[in-house]
Amino acid sequence: QVQLVESGGGLVQVGDSLRLSCAASGPELNNYAMGWFRQAPGKEREFVGAIGWSGGGTYYGHSMEGRITIARDIAKKTVYLQMNSLKPDDTAVYYCAADRTGRGTPWSYDYNYWGQGTQVTVSS
Repeated sequence: QVQLVESGGGLVQVGDSLRLSCAASGPELNNYAMGWFRQAPGKEREFVGAIGWSGGGTYYGHSMEGRITIARDIAKKTVYLQMNSLKPDDTAVYYCAADRTGRGTPWSYDYNYWGQGTQVTVSS
């Protein structure tokens, strides 16, 4: 069972940058893809992006495209979401998820394990 713990959220100002971390524990992640999703109050969970654990290939959703970078540190078993030029619309709970098939799709139902989420609030 993969366990995921997000951290790094907080209150920031418009235009600020923030880096979220997702620490994984449990089985090796060689065949996994790791995804980031977010959910704002009253809205559906939204795909932010994903990264293949072994190859490091990335796939970004449209919601934050051009303002984010996803990376992973294999030794630390941690995935990062670097967010730049933050806007009030980016306010949401951000979740890390693991897809054991390695596809890293934009569909939340394809992911097998989820973290508890970390709140990001962007103030104007």
